Amino acid sequence: MLLSVTDDFVDQFRSIGIVEALASIFKIGNRRALYDTVSGAWNDCSVVMKTNVSARSPLLRKFLVKLAQRIALISLPPRSPSWRYKSISSSLGANLSSSTTGEAYSSESSEQANIDQTDMCLLEDMDVPEIVEEIIDLLLTGLRDSDTIVRWSSAKGIGRITARLTPALSEEVISSILQLFSPGEGDGSWHGGCLALAELARRGLLLPSSFPDVIPVIIKALHYDVRRGPHSIGSHVRDAAAYVCWAFGRAYTNYDMKAVLEQLAPHLLTVACYDREVNCRRAASAAFQENVGRQGTFPHGIDIVNTTDYFALASRSNSYLNVAVSVAQYKEYLYPCADELLCNKITHWEKSLRELAAQALSLLVQYDMDYFGGHALEKLVPCTLSSDLCTRHGATLAAGEIALRLYQLGFTFSTDMQKALSGIVPAIEKARLYRGKGGEIMRSAVSRFISCISIAGISLNQKIKKSLLETLNENLRHPNSQIQCAAVDALKHFIPIYLVSSDEKIANDIISKYLALLDDPNVAARRGAALALGILPYKFLILKWMPIMNKLCSSCTIEDKPDDPDAEARVNSVRGLISVCETLTAPFDLSLNSGDSVYAYIKDYVMRALFTALDDYAVDNRGDVGSWVREEAMDALERCTFILCRRDIAALRTAPASGHESELSVMEVNSSSSADQLFDSGIAQDLIAGIAKQAVEKIDKMREIAIKTLQRILYHQEHLIPYIPHRELLEEIIPNSTDLEWAVPTVSYPRLVKLLQVSCYSKSVLSGLVISTGGLQESLRKASTTALVGYLEDSDINTNCEGKSREYLLSCDLLWVLQRYQKCDRVITPTLKTIEPLFSKKVFLTREGYSEFYSGLVDSVSSELKGSKDFTKLCAGLSILGYISSQLDGTCTKAFTQLLTFLGHRYPKIRKAAADQVYLVLLQNDDLIPSENMDKTQELLAETCWEGDVEEARCKRSQINEMAGFRIATSLKSENQETRITDARNIVSTDENKSYSSLVDFSGY
Repeated sequence: MLLSVTDDFVDQFRSIGIVEALASIFKIGNRRALYDTVSGAWNDCSVVMKTNVSARSPLLRKFLVKLAQRIALISLPPRSPSWRYKSISSSLGANLSSSTTGEAYSSESSEQANIDQTDMCLLEDMDVPEIVEEIIDLLLTGLRDSDTIVRWSSAKGIGRITARLTPALSEEVISSILQLFSPGEGDGSWHGGCLALAELARRGLLLPSSFPDVIPVIIKALHYDVRRGPHSIGSHVRDAAAYVCWAFGRAYTNYDMKAVLEQLAPHLLTVACYDREVNCRRAASAAFQENVGRQGTFPHGIDIVNTTDYFALASRSNSYLNVAVSVAQYKEYLYPCADELLCNKITHWEKSLRELAAQALSLLVQYDMDYFGGHALEKLVPCTLSSDLCTRHGATLAAGEIALRLYQLGFTFSTDMQKALSGIVPAIEKARLYRGKGGEIMRSAVSRFISCISIAGISLNQKIKKSLLETLNENLRHPNSQIQCAAVDALKHFIPIYLVSSDEKIANDIISKYLALLDDPNVAARRGAALALGILPYKFLILKWMPIMNKLCSSCTIEDKPDDPDAEARVNSVRGLISVCETLTAPFDLSLNSGDSVYAYIKDYVMRALFTALDDYAVDNRGDVGSWVREEAMDALERCTFILCRRDIAALRTAPASGHESELSVMEVNSSSSADQLFDSGIAQDLIAGIAKQAVEKIDKMREIAIKTLQRILYHQEHLIPYIPHRELLEEIIPNSTDLEWAVPTVSYPRLVKLLQVSCYSKSVLSGLVISTGGLQESLRKASTTALVGYLEDSDINTNCEGKSREYLLSCDLLWVLQRYQKCDRVITPTLKTIEPLFSKKVFLTREGYSEFYSGLVDSVSSELKGSKDFTKLCAGLSILGYISSQLDGTCTKAFTQLLTFLGHRYPKIRKAAADQVYLVLLQNDDLIPSENMDKTQELLAETCWEGDVEEARCKRSQINEMAGFRIATSLKSENQETRITDARNIVSTDENKSYSSLVDFSGY
């Protein structure tokens, strides 16, 4: 039946079931009853193993291996091998007590017992059936299988069969297993070999006499890592090798393991600390822990086990930067750790791991500075010119990090070493290693290397200084942001160390170069130049501080460059601008008569530019890229505020008002003349209003950042920020607490809408709030609208405006928003969508006195809808006109007239929506049309197909206008003019907007 299996899909599962059943029978069946069937079962098994069905099914091969090994066990007589390795005691407590009281005796006894057992068993002999030899060959082949389950089953089978063989035959099996570790074998063979050795060791079948051949192989397996394209393989081999070490700790006595552990311990710890995979790190740590517990001879074993625990090794960075440093403090493990990093990890295929290895290597310098300052650097310097990208990248990073760490520890570099370090970058450039594959990686590494040697103060000649400066300037122009940031960080240290002492000509040339780059057509050059200007030292900036700040101010606002869509350049300009301000004002904080012009410029120009950047809402295919600029602008405004306030407080303290220093109270700061202060009430109001606007907009991250910025301004520990209007209310709304989740809409909006009661903040807050209440996100719209309606219904809120309700104040602010952002669809459309639900909740329809609001709203809506192609905007505007037309107010006729004009709109769906609104209005307000024409008008509205021909719709609209008694001369004139224009266009092409499909395409449906 087994041999009748075909390649059919169903037969594959049938074959698996048959083989599994046979394996179970040979496992629990009577040996005598099954002995006669061994030959036939093995023949069938070997035949099936060679079929295509087994080649495609790992599960079938697994059960075939199980069946084969159990056939071999039936063929061999059951026996307990007397030659097997036996420990003196299986009790952990007994082993520990023997190691402290009678270690020498027990070890010698154990050795002698095992030797005697081996000598006695050498006399034994047995005839191994040929079928068993064939099965062993099959299992050895199974150790090379491509699937782990087959290799694992083969390893266990070899362990079971070897237990019934003689010592001589077991040695042959071990020799065959060791052949799997030859260089030509694949990772599957190494993995299967490790599993087999672990099984033999666990069963006591691997005698200590084989250790000289086995241990070197296990050490190689612990570091097995083969590059395959963009990745590497070997983690399963390293994990299995750790399992072998774990089995050694459980199987052998201290006497036999002492020499072995001295070899394995450093390798286990390097794998536990530096392996790329977390499962390998934890496996090596578990093996080390098992050996420490069982053997007890590891130096500092308990301390290391406590350090390299399961959870500490979960994070790769923690393993490299903390755990490994703790382990390397012991001399026995320092140099193995250093060699592992130098030989393997800084040349690893993964870029992030090489960077981490370079940092980890620098942390080991503290334990032997002479070794790292001599041997390590001498080995790394030639590797920086290696033809292998990974090697030269890792060597460059490691050389820089080691040099920096040596300098921090007070190491004195020799002249030859300084010359070697200073020549690395010129040599890399001469070899043209920036070109081709990996050039970007090397640029970033070189920038980091220059930063390290600059901090370390490595001596450079003028030629090399010029060369390094040109390298960094070239990296500044690179489009990769990581390379730019690395170059800026290097310049931050390179210029103060090597160029500040030079003459002013060099400083002026550098500044002029960076200022010119701000106007470069290359956007990458502008980004890098803005960051570079921000890190220039004070001695450079003071030479041309006004042109620098003026240029950065113009570069951080989109209005000055409307054709420049690059948001990153504006972000970097904001960062550079605030860095320049902080650098220039750092020496002036306690001086009254110096730097007044700088502070005045910050107040008059820098703050204004930052307020403009706070209103950057640029959008491209990546989304709201202006939010990056707004985020940086909020941070810059906060830092500028602290700069101005520190100056004001320093001026008050140095004033000859009293003869002693004292802390300034809130009243003393606020009572001082605002005219004499840099940070005045106007700036304070604009600052809070601008950031509060960001705190109520639609992006969760921006809301959280804005509110935390307000928290730092309100509760600043060092300096009081004065002149903040309604500070008590702000502190009530935004408490000094970290418990609130400000990014959650249901938490932030109910608090922040209370700012609408304050006239100095309400307009800005509302202009941001409508973005959320009229936005596309349903959950955000619901939370913000609920908070707004709740604010209007809350009777406990006092608006501090006598005789003016919250609804009236809100209506005034809404009109302000509509006028302020006229023709700006980003704000107007959500504002209209905000007014619509407020009307539906009868917020502005319950009281009289809203005629001015209705009139202004009709004018704004009419202006916005005129010529608009935004379907959402048109629908919201029609709904608002319908609500106003329904009111018995003087404005209703004006709104109704505007509503009727949309009955002839070019979009069919808009005509239909307008007709629905007109019909609903007539049902609620019967004063708009004479009673004798009301029924006829409603009938006309109901029976006309408004989604049909536009000319017919406009004819029906004219009839409704006549029945309503409205003048139609003007509308007819404009309509005829539009018709003539349309006819003229139809001469050459049809109007694409007359079709319903064009509306669907435009609306995004």
